[in-house]
Amino acid sequence: MTLSISIFYHHLLIFLVILFHVPTCPAVGGSWSVLRSSIGISAMHMQLLPNDRVIVFDRTDFGVSNISLPKGKCRPNSTDCSAHSVEYDVASNSIRPLMVLTNVWCSSGSLMRDGRLVQTGGWADGYRVVRTYNSCDSCDWQEIRNGLNQARWYATNHILPNGRQIIIGGRQAFDYEFYPKMSATERATNLPFLVQTNERNIENNLYPFVFLNTDGNLFIFANNRAILLNYNNNQVIRTYPTMPGGQPRSYPSTGSAVLLPLQIKQGKVDSVQVLVCGGAPRGAFVNANKGKFDGALNDCGRIKISDTNPQWIMETMPLARVMGDMLLLPNGHVLIINGASAGVAGWELGRKPVLSPVTYRPDNKVGSRFEVENPSTRPRVYHSTAILLQDGRVLVGGSNPHDKYVFRNVLYPTDISLEAFSPSYMNSSSSSQRPRILSPQTRSTISYGKQVSIKFTLSGRVDPKSVYVTMVAPSFNTHSFSMNQRLLVLDSTNSAKAVGKVDYKVIVMAPPSGNIAPAGNYLLFVIHKEIPSPGIWVHMQ
Repeated sequence: MTLSISIFYHHLLIFLVILFHVPTCPAVGGSWSVLRSSIGISAMHMQLLPNDRVIVFDRTDFGVSNISLPKGKCRPNSTDCSAHSVEYDVASNSIRPLMVLTNVWCSSGSLMRDGRLVQTGGWADGYRVVRTYNSCDSCDWQEIRNGLNQARWYATNHILPNGRQIIIGGRQAFDYEFYPKMSATERATNLPFLVQTNERNIENNLYPFVFLNTDGNLFIFANNRAILLNYNNNQVIRTYPTMPGGQPRSYPSTGSAVLLPLQIKQGKVDSVQVLVCGGAPRGAFVNANKGKFDGALNDCGRIKISDTNPQWIMETMPLARVMGDMLLLPNGHVLIINGASAGVAGWELGRKPVLSPVTYRPDNKVGSRFEVENPSTRPRVYHSTAILLQDGRVLVGGSNPHDKYVFRNVLYPTDISLEAFSPSYMNSSSSSQRPRILSPQTRSTISYGKQVSIKFTLSGRVDPKSVYVTMVAPSFNTHSFSMNQRLLVLDSTNSAKAVGKVDYKVIVMAPPSGNIAPAGNYLLFVIHKEIPSPGIWVHMQ
């Protein structure tokens, strides 16, 4: 109890300091709640699973955590009997400790089409390990030693239309490989782009931003440049212009990026756009290591990667941010959350936490897209995370800028709590306009190109033309990037129609192909006047 009080007053002191040093902007909405004051570990990595549980882990060499392994277990050849991974059950707000054997520090992963988390790489004994997690009440991590050809530390994963994962890059890993392997002789493929974007002594190309384009190729952004890669034959299809200003956006300069919502019309997507925001200016990493903390970047670049002559359009954020996370909300808006306004990613290298999230509305006119939301009171800096939950809230955790667990006498203590940020669409004043899906049932299967009839209820008056349906792929979040993040706006055959006093039906077309929506698990939402229903799980096949 004494430690908890100490941490509380330390957080309060930090908050008051921030109020006097960080410029504020008018906040428009959203609310915060602490779900658990402790989950025992710092949430460096998070993934929502199709049963509404969240797999969370940090690293195995942080020292003893604040949660013990079950039944007196200890890690092999170690006196550490604490857990470094937990499963969080959203519905019951409970946690269960898990045993991870090898070091998962700064690793990567993605959900497979069957709902298993496949997670790859890490540090030291975890460099080439593949780990799988299939959730159940007694499940635990399974590990495959030497499952990778190359050591992967700070790599990026993405699920592919054929069901395999591609694993790209990592520290001193200028290539890519796949999992599962097609044969025992399958090797990694060199990717010169990762050499070209690797700066001497400062690797501003780690955790590259990777998105599956609707033509089946991969958009890969590292440092300040991007390419479109045909990964099957290792051919660069297109080289995009350098982002204006030439500032680095990848780790450790650590901006963030999203693939903006894909609007499906008549079986195709006409516009594919990527948004990259924040980061740190060139030289900031060297300066931070000398005790000089440069201000973060305050701009975003948006590019239509499907254009024949794509060009970056730059926009200014209301708050500069490094180490921020960008999440696609069910209604297609982008939430920018966590991070700092000075410094870079790395131990003790960030300063001036940004407590206020920002919402970006992609369809608004330039100059009216950003809105500042209500702030948290907890700094979430290096090693913080955020993921979307089934009910539309955002789960926020992590923040440990130290190489061990440190809870006192430091500027930003290790944070082992979980918070929920509820966007303004969850305000009680919007409850009458919030749909509830009646059918199909959650965990239903939908097939490519087929009609899907969705029945929903809504107590308030419905505007049929303001109803649309989205599908969101649950992402693997770490180090300010959500791997495999994707939102589809489904093609509707007509407007919503009443089928009762408060019941309505809308018919949509499922995505047409695996290039647009790789097979697997998605959250499906009905949106009314930009207010989303709670989601249901659907399996795309």
